[in-house]
Amino acid sequence: MIAAQASAWVAEAQLQEAWAHWLPDLNLGFDYIRHDGNGPDTLRGTNIPGGENAFGQNAPGSFGRPQNQNINFFYTGAALFYMQYLTDDIFAPLAARQNLNAARWNIQSAKNDALLATALAYFDVHKWRGTYAGAIDVVIKGRKLVAEIDELRRDLVPQFEVDRARNFLADMEQQAVIARQYWRRSSANLTQVLRLDPRAVVEPLEPDHLQITMIEPDRSLDDLMQIALTNRPELASRQALVQAALVRIRQEKLRPILPIPMVNGFQTPYEQIQVGAFGIGNGGKMNLWYARDDVAPGLAWQFANLGLGNAAMVKWRRGEASQATVELFRIQDMVVADVTRSQALLQSAAARVVQAERELRGALVNYKGVVEGLKQTQRFGNVLKLVFRVPDAVFSLQLLKMAYDDYWTTVAEYNQAQFRLFHALGYPAREVAYFRRTGEILPVNTMRPGFLPPVGTGPPPPPR
Repeated sequence: MIAAQASAWVAEAQLQEAWAHWLPDLNLGFDYIRHDGNGPDTLRGTNIPGGENAFGQNAPGSFGRPQNQNINFFYTGAALFYMQYLTDDIFAPLAARQNLNAARWNIQSAKNDALLATALAYFDVHKWRGTYAGAIDVVIKGRKLVAEIDELRRDLVPQFEVDRARNFLADMEQQAVIARQYWRRSSANLTQVLRLDPRAVVEPLEPDHLQITMIEPDRSLDDLMQIALTNRPELASRQALVQAALVRIRQEKLRPILPIPMVNGFQTPYEQIQVGAFGIGNGGKMNLWYARDDVAPGLAWQFANLGLGNAAMVKWRRGEASQATVELFRIQDMVVADVTRSQALLQSAAARVVQAERELRGALVNYKGVVEGLKQTQRFGNVLKLVFRVPDAVFSLQLLKMAYDDYWTTVAEYNQAQFRLFHALGYPAREVAYFRRTGEILPVNTMRPGFLPPVGTGPPPPPR
């Protein structure tokens, strides 16, 4: 985002420089010349008399050799110099304005991308914190299960069943450690996005089961595309660049037609001083001073390479406009595809959240029933058997762990899909407020459902 802001500052400076083309350059300076020896006649036609003719005699009215002239020449003053294409003065600010508009829309695009990256990282922290809580709950239940199985092993359960349950418990403990590691890793990703202290472990205030709904999953895809094509800043930026390219085409078309205004000195096209003081003298003196001004305004028309260069520039600018138009259509197709993909993710996550919650409730009920069944026996003749086998209890606990993982993952993916779709629409706050009108403030129940395990303290910060 900082880079986008810097680009906007550059575009703003270019716009100011384009407007300044209307102003001439101001020159201040002086020029000093020291001349010794023969040179130009500064004695107004009076040279050393006594020139000889072909016969060696002094001829009346003849001139002798010119005398040595020691001259001091000084010129100081100021000048307003201006020589600029009138087309550049007219159209350069218009094109620069469009470039600035594009840069400002790019800032909004960068803000949208930063918000999306923050939301994705934040709900990733939610997912792994919930996964860690589920893993801890499974470990606690697994330890109790192993203890109950160990009490039954003498009469009803063989030793290998106890060993199998302990191996499963060890695997669940490793899964809890891994979930804790992923919580810390996702926290580091979030602090990196927010440019916070990476040593801190982020713990969200919202409960992990909270679902954020900004856009209804059943909204019409056609309505969403219309909102996105209206609000995405990337499209506005590309449209501004297309307008800038069209301005440059007009600029090159009118370049040979509009004149080149000129304001300069008299002696040369690039006279540096127009108005000032002129001093001259000889023999080491500078005793003759005059005021001097040489101003030469004018108009000129230029046909680059007999007009062929102008035609080539028009063709060049048309090619740039075509490229900008193609890029606009590419961004438009990307926006439409983003909306379609984001809605597909949201609808899938919305359906899977309901299924994952049903799966979790069923897994809890199944585990509770199987564990209670381990305390019940049936007698077949002289043989006493358990109502439920030990592998059934271990498998029910494994299903519970899978249900926990699916639930936290789908809730996080639902919230991330909401922000993905909101980003694909260009964060249209007004449109969302229109379709989801706000009424009275309703209390939000943030209490954790009874079937969800507590989070606990979470991973401690690393040593400092």
